Amino acid sequence: MNYAIIDVETTGLSGSGNKITEIAIALHDGHKVLDQYHTLVNPQVPISGYVVGLTGIDDSMVAQAPVFSEIASDVLRFTEGNVFVAHNVNFDYNVIRNEFKSIGIDFSRKKLCTVRLSRKIFPGLRSYSLGKLCNYLEIQLNNRHRAKGDTDATVILFEKLLQNDLNGEIAKQLNVRSGEGALPAMLSKETYDNLPERPGIYYFKNQNGKIIYVGKAINVKKRVLSHFYDKKAKEIALCRETAHIDFEESGSELTALLMESVAIKHHYPKYNRAQKRTNKGFAVLAYTNRKGILQLGYNKAALVPQPIAIFYSVNECMQFLESLCKKFDLCPKYTQLLSSGAGNEKCNHYKLDNCRGICIDGEPVSQYNKRVQQAISSTKMETDSFVVVTKGRTQQENSIVLVENGLYKGYGFIEKAEQINNFDAFTNYIQLQNSNSDVMRIIQQYMLQHENAEVIYHSKMQAM
Repeated sequence: MNYAIIDVETTGLSGSGNKITEIAIALHDGHKVLDQYHTLVNPQVPISGYVVGLTGIDDSMVAQAPVFSEIASDVLRFTEGNVFVAHNVNFDYNVIRNEFKSIGIDFSRKKLCTVRLSRKIFPGLRSYSLGKLCNYLEIQLNNRHRAKGDTDATVILFEKLLQNDLNGEIAKQLNVRSGEGALPAMLSKETYDNLPERPGIYYFKNQNGKIIYVGKAINVKKRVLSHFYDKKAKEIALCRETAHIDFEESGSELTALLMESVAIKHHYPKYNRAQKRTNKGFAVLAYTNRKGILQLGYNKAALVPQPIAIFYSVNECMQFLESLCKKFDLCPKYTQLLSSGAGNEKCNHYKLDNCRGICIDGEPVSQYNKRVQQAISSTKMETDSFVVVTKGRTQQENSIVLVENGLYKGYGFIEKAEQINNFDAFTNYIQLQNSNSDVMRIIQQYMLQHENAEVIYHSKMQAM
């Protein structure tokens, strides 16, 4: 079996714009180097300033170099039938594969990662970067962050890995059915294997134990694996930094969403974008128009002093108003779902056809306004106290989410056998949390999408 030991330098741009500026390949038979290949490459796009500072390769150096299509046959020749070996292999492999894809060639090779192998064969080191490994193993590393220098050092590292592979780790990694090849280089397969296939949240951590990403999932293991197969630049960068994954089970998707929101705001992870800043949202409002018709609509929450309900996107407002129209036979024209327009034209909404005719003077204004008042009265989300009950982490428990006087109080878990006769007793079973627009949006959206959700209202419980 022969190995193509490879290193590439790139422009450092994101996504498909990350192009090769230099490539080095050493063909190895497991005992010695058989042949070598090295060239600069013209990426035909600018090289980022950060990369210029790191590698010393600038636009002028590659201006006269061949473009990738001109060296593609050489890369194919050196890698055909051989194992693709690199330090953090998924990065080099994906960059090369994208270059081939851009010229209409499907590039596929077996892979070996010297980072992953080093973690198995030389366990317990604080870092598995190429520089730190070379220091530990006394490998001379010249021209760091240049393709030829890094490939030469990786060749010596690979030979040491071959010599010390007493447990057959190389053979295990080449067994594609194990799935290890898809895992980030610094993440152990044991960590991945221990992830649950149940709802919860997960924490990606770097080698210093710092949380760099928080996610939620109905199936934690399946969702985590999807990160590893995602080829977006952000996901590739996330996986390169990931050294460990922790998790917490939630029992239900609703609880997972709330747990995720709390964790993001607490840890402020590097790779999370959503929910770092609080969205003040949009308010549903009511007013009487010139015709005396009680009309519903929405506006930015900051502009509405007495909102009927608060939502955190225009779509959620429209979804809410559509549900009121459907339930109380309201007119889309007078709920901001359609332009009121001129004249008395019949409303025509693609989802709703149960208007009783207020838009064409088909019913008395007082009768219509009475139904609007009923719709407003039915909206207790912002003023009532209630508990949403969902699945727990086991068959014997439920997950609960508590809202008091329109404010989120927290989530918790309670045994199904537990008897609760007083609404205030739910507080004993929850982890107290701060209320904010993001968690209220999550709860509201859940209740809109799950009309049959089990909800225990304070007012109804007290009346029992």
